[in-house]
Amino acid sequence: MEFIGKALDEYCCSHTSGESDLLRKINRETHLKVLMPRMLSGHFQGRVLSMLSKMIQPKSILEIGTYTGYSALCLAEGLTKDGKLITLDKNAELEKRVRGYFDESDWSAQIEYMIGDAMKLIPGLSVNPDLVFIDADKENYLNYYSMIIDRVPSGGYIIADNVLWSGKVLESNEKLDKDT
Repeated sequence: MEFIGKALDEYCCSHTSGESDLLRKINRETHLKVLMPRMLSGHFQGRVLSMLSKMIQPKSILEIGTYTGYSALCLAEGLTKDGKLITLDKNAELEKRVRGYFDESDWSAQIEYMIGDAMKLIPGLSVNPDLVFIDADKENYLNYYSMIIDRVPSGGYIIADNVLWSGKVLESNEKLDKDT
């Protein structure tokens, strides 16, 4: 079940700024070559993330869940000139592809891409992120939140993706999966 219909998504995308060539490339290649392309943030959500990041102008961003790097690059658009984005993902199979995308970007020197279990990586990070984007395994959202809330400075932001889980949160408890 999609949260918004195709027609509404197309309307939103046609009334927002376009994707950069690199984001369009990531979007296309993810849909053609990577399993579960539905996990990609995509054009409209990417523009929302970019807008939020540009409004916040974070010096540091922590992204939990990289997938193919689309959302990381959207968030990086708002980084300060000396800012840094750390993105964590457990899927080593996508590492070469994602590093390639980051290397092509204007933010290659500002992005630190770490492969591993976020539950194990987060305690070793020294960053106090101004902006956190949680978009990883849904069953650990509360754990991730608990691990980072005290690190986020006053005035910082935590964004959690998929909290409505395509409407599943409205279903009766018997139908809920472990991620809901």
